[in-house]
Amino acid sequence: MSYLVDFKDVSTDGLETSPVAQALAGLRANEARYLKNKFDHDLVLEDAGAAADVVDWVHKILVEERELRIDSRPLQACVFEADGAKRAYVFYESGLSINVLYGIDEGEKRAVGFKLSDGMEVPVELADKFKFARQKSKLAGTIRGSYFVIKNEY
Repeated sequence: MSYLVDFKDVSTDGLETSPVAQALAGLRANEARYLKNKFDHDLVLEDAGAAADVVDWVHKILVEERELRIDSRPLQACVFEADGAKRAYVFYESGLSINVLYGIDEGEKRAVGFKLSDGMEVPVELADKFKFARQKSKLAGTIRGSYFVIKNEY
């Protein structure tokens, strides 16, 4: 079942099992607002089980690029194209959000971004490998984020 993220009326639908469900919902709404304002794209997510191919693609990139395995359970995911790039989002039970920006044409930007919901600890699998910058959001409180550049083809 698909879920259209509303950034005006923030809801925890699909995120109820997260210990930081409200903060994760704010983070998800923040991403939806960004996509709507920047690309006029609505963020529509699927249950992670229904979007297993997206989750697998994101996890393949993490493993092959940085030998990273995310311990938390994925809750929702999506993939779409906007502005010449394939973009994927996965939201995890821990409060982690991972997005992939994958430029379709050779030489375009390709990166993986990590965002941590307000109130969650940095996941052990990321703690020693990334430094997280802070950003304030009306919808999500304090977001901590980091990223790395993708070097291979996927």
